[in-house]
Amino acid sequence: MATQGGRLVRPADVIDVFVYVVVLNLAAEYVPVVITETFTTSLFTALLLKFVLEGVVWAKDRVKRRFKAARTPVAKVLAGLLLWALMIGSKFVVLELVAFFFADRVSLGGFFSVTGLILVLLLARLGVRRLLALDAAAPAS
Repeated sequence: MATQGGRLVRPADVIDVFVYVVVLNLAAEYVPVVITETFTTSLFTALLLKFVLEGVVWAKDRVKRRFKAARTPVAKVLAGLLLWALMIGSKFVVLELVAFFFADRVSLGGFFSVTGLILVLLLARLGVRRLLALDAAAPAS
């Protein structure tokens, strides 16, 4: 695992997990198909989501580079199809991994609910990261 500045875990990663826990527990409270039995299971689910989503973002970036580097229309179409398959398939990977690790203790619903949950997770993560970057740049009172 790569380190940044000699650290195994970056502060941004810890913040991401906290954001994921909050969003996941809010979803469990307000979306009937999202279920987490305990706070501990939601914390471990958030960690699992962090690892999976980081992997998906890494793979998506590689496919996007392949798409931009493609010289022929066929290569562009194939790269586009690969990107589409990655975006769709990653939702099923999330559902299966959650089912494997947590069985009946956690349920993220189906394809559409997990897609919505992942979109909200990523948007909340982006919002908190931007908020903290703005906060860090502001002069101390």
